[in-house]
Order: sequence, then structure tokens, then C-alpha cells
Amino acid sequence: MSDITLILLAAGSSSRFNMDVKKQWLRIGHSPLWHFVAQNLESTQKFSKIIVVSSSADISFMKNYADFTFVEGGNTRQASLKNALTKVTTDYVLVSDIARACISHEFLEKILLKKNESDSIVPYLKVTDTIVYEEKTIDRDKVKRIQTPQLSRTNILKQALQTEEEFTDESSAIVAFGGSRTFILGDEDAHKITYISDLNKISCLEAPSNDTLSGNGFDVHAFDTEGEMWLAGVKIEESSVGFLAHSDGDVALHSLIDALLGAAGLGDIGMLFPDNDEKYKGIDSKELLLRVVRKLYNFGFLIVNVDITIMAQKPRVAKYKQEMRRVIAKILNIDVSRVNVKATTTEKLGFVGRKEGVAVTSNANLKYFNWKTI
Repeated sequence: MSDITLILLAAGSSSRFNMDVKKQWLRIGHSPLWHFVAQNLESTQKFSKIIVVSSSADISFMKNYADFTFVEGGNTRQASLKNALTKVTTDYVLVSDIARACISHEFLEKILLKKNESDSIVPYLKVTDTIVYEEKTIDRDKVKRIQTPQLSRTNILKQALQTEEEFTDESSAIVAFGGSRTFILGDEDAHKITYISDLNKISCLEAPSNDTLSGNGFDVHAFDTEGEMWLAGVKIEESSVGFLAHSDGDVALHSLIDALLGAAGLGDIGMLFPDNDEKYKGIDSKELLLRVVRKLYNFGFLIVNVDITIMAQKPRVAKYKQEMRRVIAKILNIDVSRVNVKATTTEKLGFVGRKEGVAVTSNANLKYFNWKTI
């Protein structure tokens, strides 16, 4: 049994990345970056446990990729690390940021070989440029660029972090606590992804898969005895009734949401917006669709096209189809030509034919965001 636990910090909002997609969800083939990094490290060292620290919004989706331990992050890197340490029982803990994507086997082994030398093993890079601090040139040989991963004695690190002082890495906290630190020369190739431009400096990452991911959705709602009817984001003026539903009952958008979620592997509309949650009562389904679209882009997906079939004996929707396409295209942030809306009757068969309600099927196609093209 290994005496080392791996903690990967992936709870950041990627605010400096300045893109819709979070950097932890950039795809390497089919794998998101956080999963790629975990697998790469695990191929060198079999850890007792792998802990991934992430935002609460990401954890449920992450669980579809791996059987790791997932912990909700805090407001700071240090708070996130403290949350993860509550799950660590091994003598040693290796901590790294998922943005440090290309950690070679040789680099990691150099760190692990030093584990008995001090309380913290810290890789660093030398500084070759002239360094000026507050208008004074300082000795660059005394300056170190600190990297991760860092290996620490677990009990020392836990004690060192019982303070209100914020530290930007584990070794600084340990030294401030009175512990020891050993420096080893790091690796220039273990570059950290902070800004978009950093992607051009990362050589070990393959492009995302070019596969198309497809999903379908189906929904049905019965007519109410009163109210407004909203269908595919458009108000149907001729109708004097709406739909029986917890939200506004837009059966077309509900079907489309399920198709998008299905293509991404994100579950279904009921998981995201439960119909027993009062905060969604009467909500505009366009807002629900917008939230799903934002989630898709955050998780590294792009919407290729969608196709919607409305099955209704009433109302007649032919004159609304173009407006429906425009409304949906705007929310999906794609061209109108990639949104198709069809309408049909059921030849007076079934509940639709009896004019008791409307049924809708939808199909959606997604691709991964190709960061290689930036």
C-alpha cells in the first residue's frame, strides 16, 4: 500500500484564462485536462488515494470520468487544500495544480526519491533574467521560481495550515511553521497554464478528439385550462391555454435541453432543475436553456446544430417556426441555419391527436472546443 496521497487542485474559476471554457475542461483526446493530469501522475506512482478538489458545479460531472475522491473547494487555494487534507490519512501528500499539465515521469521520480530528506520537497527553476525589486537590482542567483507538485509530510502540512495567514504554496507554510524544506531543480517543460498564450508553450498535450457527440430529447406536456402558451421560446398568440407544468411548460425547449445534456453526458433536465424545487416554479424556459448552454461551454463543448420536431394537432405553429429558430439560435450562440424546427400532426391519433397536449423530440450535436486553433 502506498504511503502517498495525491491532491489535485482544480477548483479555480479560470478567470485569467479569459474564455468561456474552464481550463480544467480543455480536452486531451476525450479526457478533460484534470483527468489527463491525474492519469499521467498515476502512471508513475500508484497512490493510496487521488483527491480532486473542484467547484460544487463541476463535481457531479467529474464523477462520470473517474472513481477518485472529490472534494469541494474553498474561496482560496489554501482553503481548498485544507478541505482536501481532511481526507488524507497517509504519511505523505503530493499536491499539484491541474494547470501544471506536463509533469514527466523523470521529474516526478526526482521528487519522490527525496521524500525522506525533509518535511517538504520543492521543485524550482533558476532565474536567468535580471531581477529588479522596488527599483533595486537583486541577485538573481538567490531567486527561485517555485513549481508544483510538492511532496510534504502530511501531519506537518496539516499543522502548518492552521493559521489565518495565506500562503501560495505548501512549502512556505511549512517553513513558516518551523519545518524543513529541500529544493530540487525543476523542469522547464512543466509549464503552468494560466493564460491562453500558455497553451502554445505546452508540448505534451494532444488535440481534442474531433468526434461528434449526439444526444436526443423527448418531452410532453398536457394543456392547461388557461394561461399563456410558450413554445420553442415564442409566445403562441392564438392559444388561450398554456401547459400544465412546474415551469412555463415550454415543451420544445425542455426537449432541446435534454438533447443537449444527453450529447454532453450531463444527465437530464430533471437532475439540473427538479420540478419539486420552488425556485423553478413558473420560470422562463429560455433561462433554463441559457444556463445549460453556459454549462456546456464551461465544460468545453461547442454546439454544432440542433433539430426539433413539434408534434401537435393544435396549435398550428408553421408561421412561428422562423422566429423559433432565431430565438433558439441566439441562446445557443450559433447561426440560425444550424437550428431546424419542424412541425407535424399525429393524424388525430393518440393524446396529441385528441388535442390533449403537445409532444416534442429534439436532436443535438456537439464538438469539443479545439484549443489547438487558438
